[in-house]
Amino acid sequence: MGRAKHEGAADDAAKRDRVFDGLADKFAAGLYGTPRGAIRLAVLEHVLPRELPADARPALDVGAGLGQMSEWLARRGHAVTLVEPSRDMRERAMVRTAELAVTPLDATWQTLAERAPGPWGLIVCHAVLEWLAEPRDAFARLASLLAPGGYLSVMVFNRDALRFSNVVKGNLAKALDDRLEGLGKRQRLTPISPLTDAQVRAWSQEAGLSLVSVTGVRIFHDYLADRDVSPEKLDQLIELECRYCQQDPHWRLGRYLHYTLFKPETAS
Repeated sequence: MGRAKHEGAADDAAKRDRVFDGLADKFAAGLYGTPRGAIRLAVLEHVLPRELPADARPALDVGAGLGQMSEWLARRGHAVTLVEPSRDMRERAMVRTAELAVTPLDATWQTLAERAPGPWGLIVCHAVLEWLAEPRDAFARLASLLAPGGYLSVMVFNRDALRFSNVVKGNLAKALDDRLEGLGKRQRLTPISPLTDAQVRAWSQEAGLSLVSVTGVRIFHDYLADRDVSPEKLDQLIELECRYCQQDPHWRLGRYLHYTLFKPETAS
């Protein structure tokens, strides 16, 4: 009875999760075809090579989207299992990684323990938890699949930055009422579960993970009066974003927060 109740709750959560079927074109053009996407990838390229292992261990990319991170990992020598429940996103990702050691997997976080049990030496999960009805449970699942000595690269949509952005836009009542969650319907891309730094740190501690670093992603761009920057200004903006992305207090207002986490070896 207990197991059936748990499975029923998981099924209910899965129904409330946001899966981006039919939005591959929107993501390709509206995010990665803009300065926002360029900055996001540039900041990750700046910090990840010195924080993640370079020993070509197998990697699990959860909620891989269009496959940018799977491609990056594969080009660094990792054999990648690309997990993406949206079929059109997954198909786009496989075209992108066709010549690389990337294996697609149609799965949700609820089925990872059965479909991709690992344990994994490296797990990447970027911009996924904020679209889930139960992000804490999903985080715990990722941690449980991590091998001792393994690394978790997780990026989340920053609730505090979302509040600040709403104030800048004049949505004062919304900010005062803390009505920051999106509804997850239609094509609106305001996450249903924006997260705070305190939540991620607490969940990491619960899971026995050590914090290697935290990085703010897009700490300046989203507050510009004119975000349609020229290529020259984009280069300057990327330089600024990379320079201050891990400096306090700047990282705290990144639209996304990226965490590199480590699972210590089990004491003998």
